[in-house]
Amino acid sequence: MLTFILIAVAVILVTIGLVKLVDKFIPSKFKPILNIVLWLLIAFLGYQTYLSIYEPIQFNKVKNKRYAEVIKSLIDIRDAQLAHKQVTGKFTDNFDNLVKFLDTAEFTITQRRDSTIPDVEATKRFGVDMVKEITVIDTLGFVSIKDSLFKNSSRYKTMMNVPNTSGEKFKMQAGFLEQNNIKIPVFEASVLKNVILADQNKDLLTQENQVVSVDGVNGDKLKVGSMDEVNTNGNWPKTYGSAE
Repeated sequence: MLTFILIAVAVILVTIGLVKLVDKFIPSKFKPILNIVLWLLIAFLGYQTYLSIYEPIQFNKVKNKRYAEVIKSLIDIRDAQLAHKQVTGKFTDNFDNLVKFLDTAEFTITQRRDSTIPDVEATKRFGVDMVKEITVIDTLGFVSIKDSLFKNSSRYKTMMNVPNTSGEKFKMQAGFLEQNNIKIPVFEASVLKNVILADQNKDLLTQENQVVSVDGVNGDKLKVGSMDEVNTNGNWPKTYGSAE
């Protein structure tokens, strides 16, 4: 991009020089036509240079706004999935099931307290009354998961829809990874950059898909969670908010 701008500026300067040369050395009858052609060339190159600067700026504005909205949805999906795992012990790969879960499921509110009870075995062994300490978990009540996570908002019902698209939905996967003979639940929700920025400049979108940067979203998609490792983080940088 920078190379193109430098070349365009150089060509414009050369063309302006040619205009002056034409004015000085070319016969008068040819000057009007040549001047028009050269000034048209200057105008064209100037416009192309303007676009080469303006389009990336506008692309980044659109990209940053859309990424921020997509990330909000991905965070909602992750919060819902973590609640699902806490209650059921696993993640789900189905948005309808996840929404139904949120509509009905509840967190159990508990309280831990220390207590002592008679230690029957020790009493038999030593012939005197013995006690042992235990931890008692009391159930204090229940609270709606939906209200806990989303309060009065109903956005969880549409969290599967990719913002600023015509009906596109996030891809969601769930399953298990085996580590040390233990099956650990994992999930991943994602959407391709090509979907988020489908109406943008194709050359700039190709460049965006190849981003490798600490302050950019690396790879060709935005995602949260992973099917390849035990990880529920998002793949976006801190400039878009916490990925954890």
